[in-house]
Amino acid sequence: MTVIDANGLIMGRLSSIVAKRLLEGETIDIVNAEKVVVSGSKVTTMLEYKTSREMGRREKSFGPYFPKRPDRILKRTVRGMLPYKRARGKDAMGRLKIYVGVPLELKNAELTKIAEADMNRLSSNKYLTLADISKKMGAKF
Repeated sequence: MTVIDANGLIMGRLSSIVAKRLLEGETIDIVNAEKVVVSGSKVTTMLEYKTSREMGRREKSFGPYFPKRPDRILKRTVRGMLPYKRARGKDAMGRLKIYVGVPLELKNAELTKIAEADMNRLSSNKYLTLADISKKMGAKF
């Protein structure tokens, strides 16, 4: 089992690396999901998440429903990079656990960082954390 500290990691790169490892059969726990970084302008990023959240707000809306909480946003991003409707994708999703903060059972576990997904690779300082996005969408975590 691998425990990844998501503090300061870029969401897209982290998700693609985790999805590849899950398909190879690895069990992964991700902690500090609220500290994941979404690169891009604050205005366009918030507009994208706000409109995707409000897509289900019409009369007689039956979906799609988009998550508000940072751990669920990250889980849905990883799910989008997996064949989640097939058996191997469902098995891979079953091996993934994402937490806000560090839970008690993982306090003493060795946390690993993914160097390829570090936010120091960003060329500009335009980014938001998942905590900021979630709070603006009304999440309580």
